[in-house]
Amino acid sequence: MRIGVLGTGNMADALATHWARAGHEVLIGGRDPHRAARLARGVGGAARAGGLREAAGFGQVVLAALPFGAGEEVVGRLGPALSGTTLLDCSNPVGPGFGLLTARGPSAAERLASAAPEAHVVKAFNLCHEDVWRMRPPVFGGRALSVPLCGDDEESLALARELVRDTGCLPVSAGPLARAALLEAAAALFIGLWVGEGADVQSIVPPLAWASGPAH
Repeated sequence: MRIGVLGTGNMADALATHWARAGHEVLIGGRDPHRAARLARGVGGAARAGGLREAAGFGQVVLAALPFGAGEEVVGRLGPALSGTTLLDCSNPVGPGFGLLTARGPSAAERLASAAPEAHVVKAFNLCHEDVWRMRPPVFGGRALSVPLCGDDEESLALARELVRDTGCLPVSAGPLARAALLEAAAALFIGLWVGEGADVQSIVPPLAWASGPAH
């Protein structure tokens, strides 16, 4: 698979490294060509560097590894180059006090979809710190990490599921793109509990067998 990456930060590094190891062609696109080239060398495999527009038009899938706000701006400028692509959004619009910067408006993922209406946006990879994505694979207590996905296009969701599996994780359908706001709100809640309270988020929900009442 050919994968373009918009951004040269930690999430771009962590996810692109998994995908390059899995044999995908990866093009890292950034504003700073030297930083993009340095990241591509670190990713290894069939990774190379280019500009943002080159990455946007590179392949079937484009990862928007950009901060909230910047992602919408960059994608808006690149819109035509993203036509027909699967656009993965891993951003979290979390601000001071662990509140949502989207307030009661559209989610970050929906804003990307509006900025690039001919792309197929899938929300993914937003619930974990980048160091979790650097794990090979992310397994905790013998159980692989699950990655919820929100999107409206089945072909794009199938590609996203493949890329989730390439990180060693399990894809989980979380519904249409309209539900991406719930994933972003979950991230705000989790980050607030982890960072603000030092709480173990996994301890606040019962096992699946008890999700709808006492297990029998």
